Amino acid sequence: MEREYIRHSSVDAVAAEQQRFMVRVYNWMGAGLGITGVMAFYIANTPTIFNILMGNPILPIVLIVAQIGLVFWLASRVMQMSVSQATGVFLLYAGLTGITFSTLFVVYTAASITSTFLVTAGTFSAMSFYGYTTKKDLTSWGSFLFMGLIGLIIASLVNMFMQSPMLHWIITYAGVLIFVGLTAYDTQKIKEMNILGNEGTDEDTKEAIRGALTLYLDFINLFLMLLRIMGDRR
Repeated sequence: MEREYIRHSSVDAVAAEQQRFMVRVYNWMGAGLGITGVMAFYIANTPTIFNILMGNPILPIVLIVAQIGLVFWLASRVMQMSVSQATGVFLLYAGLTGITFSTLFVVYTAASITSTFLVTAGTFSAMSFYGYTTKKDLTSWGSFLFMGLIGLIIASLVNMFMQSPMLHWIITYAGVLIFVGLTAYDTQKIKEMNILGNEGTDEDTKEAIRGALTLYLDFINLFLMLLRIMGDRR
């Protein structure tokens, strides 16, 4: 009886620590999304700044290249960074994403952006909850989803030249399925990557930032795919 009690107590302690870790991950992710949304809205509603940033054909390219560089740097080096550096890079990336997302307010109505965001939030929450709570091992999803993501990138690059409406919609709906699946898969992976007994350390914070970046990317890509379907163009 005593051994059984100790075993259950240990399991409960692990689950509680994992839960606290995931709360930190979601908090960091929410901070990133908040900065992106505020920055996008502010730039879109400040014509002077928007025209300076988007009126020059070179600046949007520089912004995109900077985003790609930052996200790869953070994803690959976060555990070697200091907490302040990792925090700064993550928030800077979220801010730059907000600048590029400001163009969405020019292309789509604010009402459709809001409704798409709510649908994205609901879908993301449901799939992340599934990934967190399911007893099923989702590891087998990883290779399938990764191959799908590579195919999605290649098809998107090809369609930049082909401009095929049919391929555009195939990419869009496939993208929704891929990022829905990645949300569940990544949530389970992030939950399990938490180093038990590490709570409150710098490494724990950097783990949370790394997990938040992964889920942040799943969220914004799912949002962009759904916006193609649900968005009302101006």
